[in-house]
Amino acid sequence: MSYQSVFKADLFQGQTFIVTGGGSGIGRCTAHELAALGAKVALVGRKSEKVETVKAEILEDGGIASAHVCDIREEEPVKATVKAIIAEHGGLNGLVNNAGGQFPSPLAGINQKGWETVVRTNLTGGFLMAREAYNQALSKTGGSIVNIVADMWGGMPGMGHSGAARAGMVNFTQTAAVEWAAAGVRVNAVAPGWIASSGMDNYPEHMRQWIRSLGDNVPLKRMGTESEISAAICFLLSPGAAFINGDCLRIDGGASQGGRVWPFPKARNNEPFNGFHRAVTPKVLSED
Repeated sequence: MSYQSVFKADLFQGQTFIVTGGGSGIGRCTAHELAALGAKVALVGRKSEKVETVKAEILEDGGIASAHVCDIREEEPVKATVKAIIAEHGGLNGLVNNAGGQFPSPLAGINQKGWETVVRTNLTGGFLMAREAYNQALSKTGGSIVNIVADMWGGMPGMGHSGAARAGMVNFTQTAAVEWAAAGVRVNAVAPGWIASSGMDNYPEHMRQWIRSLGDNVPLKRMGTESEISAAICFLLSPGAAFINGDCLRIDGGASQGGRVWPFPKARNNEPFNGFHRAVTPKVLSED
């Protein structure tokens, strides 16, 4: 089997894209779709085992990929990693700023170290990667950057550190879109809602039942798939999005649209899209 993308097979033929956090979840799925569309994919992550595994998957499927270990929160390693990727692949056409992470906690229980760690991961790291992609390559050739954020409109209770960082990344997206447009660089963001992805298995036991109920709070009455996020990312990277710049696309089944006082009846005529041939259902959703 191969990735069943909705886009034409040679859409990104010969182009190079960096995908941070490419060793799991949405990043892994996006890397596979980009490779299936002809792109050379540079997987960036903190753990060698994860990015090497995804690299092997892509190579097995007939794609082109490289694996790079880097802590995106550290300036010098980011500079060196982007430089190495450009040298290895002969250029750079775009960046998917997907790496991120957080832990559940009310604001009153977050210490300074925890706050700063999440902000550095979800905001500072994305800035460093985007800046280096722009300075080292895209400012000369043009290209596209897609920043992955989250559904933080109306606050993000229980994860206020991540909500603040993601909101900052949306504002960074808007600013970069203006400053870098003259060089032919478009900068957009994608805000996934509740997506059935491997990250769900990282949360503590007491959150399992809550995670399983998330789909009931979506007007479409289900969670999204990794493929539904990847498709949006690929569109924003594509020539079809040539006049989309500084925007943030919410992919959440309508959950962020103020429906909290509106009852959600049983949904119909709504089938999930899942083109990822290697997709794995999170354990928290597959276990009884």
